[in-house]
Amino acid sequence: MQPPPTPFRRPALSALAVLALVLGALAAVLNGMGSAHASTAHDQRTTVPTVTTGGKKVAYYDQWSIYQNAFYPKALDTEGIAGKLDYLVYDFENIDPTNLTCFETTKATDPDPGGESDPNAGDGAEDQFADYQKTFDGGISVDGTSDTWNQPIAGNFHQLQELKKKYPNLKVLLSIGGWTYSKYFSDAAASDASRKKFVSSCVDMFIKGNIPASGGYGGPGTAAGIFDGIDIDWEYPASSGGHTGNHYSAADTANFTALLAEFRSELDAQGATDGKHYALAAALPGGQDKVAKVQTDQIGKYLDFGDVMTYDMHGAWDTTGPTNFQDPLYPSANDPSNPIPPGSEKYVIDSVVKAYTQGDSAYGIPGGFPASKVNLGIPFYYRGWTGVPAGSNHGLYQSATGPSAGHALSGNVPGVAMYKELTGVVDNPSDTFWDPTTQSAWFYDGTNFYGGESDRSIQARADYIHCNGLAGAMMFSLYDLDPQTKLFNDVVDDVNGTAANCSGGGTTTGGTSTGGTTTGGTTTGGTTTGGTTTGGTTTGGTTTGGTTTGGTTTGGTTTGGTTGGGDGGTGAVVNGDFESGSLSPWNCTNGSGTVVSSPVHSGGHALQANATSSDDAQCSQTITVQPGHTYTLSGWVQGSYVYLGVTGTGTSDASTWTPGTGGSYAKLSTSFTTGSSTTSVTVWVHGWYGQGTYYADDISTS
Repeated sequence: MQPPPTPFRRPALSALAVLALVLGALAAVLNGMGSAHASTAHDQRTTVPTVTTGGKKVAYYDQWSIYQNAFYPKALDTEGIAGKLDYLVYDFENIDPTNLTCFETTKATDPDPGGESDPNAGDGAEDQFADYQKTFDGGISVDGTSDTWNQPIAGNFHQLQELKKKYPNLKVLLSIGGWTYSKYFSDAAASDASRKKFVSSCVDMFIKGNIPASGGYGGPGTAAGIFDGIDIDWEYPASSGGHTGNHYSAADTANFTALLAEFRSELDAQGATDGKHYALAAALPGGQDKVAKVQTDQIGKYLDFGDVMTYDMHGAWDTTGPTNFQDPLYPSANDPSNPIPPGSEKYVIDSVVKAYTQGDSAYGIPGGFPASKVNLGIPFYYRGWTGVPAGSNHGLYQSATGPSAGHALSGNVPGVAMYKELTGVVDNPSDTFWDPTTQSAWFYDGTNFYGGESDRSIQARADYIHCNGLAGAMMFSLYDLDPQTKLFNDVVDDVNGTAANCSGGGTTTGGTSTGGTTTGGTTTGGTTTGGTTTGGTTTGGTTTGGTTTGGTTTGGTTTGGTTGGGDGGTGAVVNGDFESGSLSPWNCTNGSGTVVSSPVHSGGHALQANATSSDDAQCSQTITVQPGHTYTLSGWVQGSYVYLGVTGTGTSDASTWTPGTGGSYAKLSTSFTTGSSTTSVTVWVHGWYGQGTYYADDISTS
């Protein structure tokens, strides 16, 4: 299996649709290019975090949306989208293959799926008709009035004018490039002279508004004021991983930075004239092999924000599988994909984000891109396979007979489909599954497997945004949504919220942001359950009638986090500190657990369990709880891929985990609420298949 090409964008086929209209037929549009505790656990949404200050919301509106899909800019108003966005990105404009400038014309691309193998698929293609020649009648226009023959411009550009009048806080960016239109970026960026020529042509046309007069519309200044900046979507600098036929060179790495610098300079100059700031954004690659071709420590100073393409990591370009998540948030030991050369890492969101912000020496990535300028990419479409056997975990990491069937609105391209084309599957709880290791969702109907977003995976990504101090989320694309805009509203609600905690590598309730900052499971300056937690130790707070220091409650009923005897319905874990010297009442699968005297977190004993290739060494006990109560489950663990959680709550079961503790104990904590008739729950801890020995100590509920 070769590394996936990670094609972020479906190719722009708007001009094709124009010609189809002329011929009286619309053509197809473009190509998009093991659960831990219970492998049968279905995806259930956890509680939406409390709304605080929120984060940046960016979404792409496709130029070609007005054709077969009939998704007019008016829908951004009537479906409640425009008022919830900070930036709307209008995509895509192309680069003239001869002049290496921005331009406008009406010419079709070579449509997919055949266009994917055509090296000249996008040469000279553009959709001037969609941009500013198509007339809208009152029924489909933003303001309810019909276009007239003598107005300056029509088309999508005029609809964006109307949209901005209604939503004056909405910023609209013009995107150049994309999957099919990136062929000539390398040429346009190759020298100082070519960069100046290219950038000045784009600023003149789309910022100053001097679009060419054609079809009775356009002319000098007619598009002024529509766009609040430029988005550069070069897929990809210095990389062969883009569309077939793309030009690329090792010099692209430095030239990409220089191109952004030139855009920043000319946008600032025009902004000084116009008395406003013009934004500069870029869609940035989402794989370490491509990130390595970008000067991560240089480009941030020119960009207002970068939209990292954290998806398309796996798909049916691996025709017979194995099936995999489109965008795993964290790594899994079970991931069957090959490492990305020359290092040993795989395609994972967390690795990509850290490569930008912190660097990755295995790939020569310096890091240095500000986390506060990173928008995490979230797709509204799905990557799929068919002929997938269930295996041991509902089709995950299984073989396939080929890509899933194509769908009309997705250009009949096998292996990709929009959310609205998969109703009955991606919105069906029975077909929706959750992997707490990767914090990702998958969908399986017995034959077809799809990777993409669920409401729970979106929450996990929003939590990640908050926990890592990122700017916000980028969504691609609005074209894919159902009329109820379910996925969009999930993103907005969760990005506007805050994470519950940031302990471990991932958690079902997400990260932290309220009252303090959490790093690696340690809260500093924040209040936790009535007290202030530093280094995972509660001081100055009261727990079950006493004050907790170092996990030990004095003046109350708990010592070492454990209550002896019956719990009286309080939800207390029995022998959670293992100080009895025996496992009882814990039960460990296949005799995998035992009590040891070292290493321990506190006291004289701790749990040791050994996870094999066939057993995750789960140890559990059932405790008595009160209906309709909220509890916090916490414990100290040591080892790689250790999980702590609870089932049988009658509401949403909860779990948390850590990818590794570095040879010492680390605290895990998560909260759960019992149902109205729930009187008992099962508390558990386990490792991960093949990860060997883990330790646990001081497991408690409060």
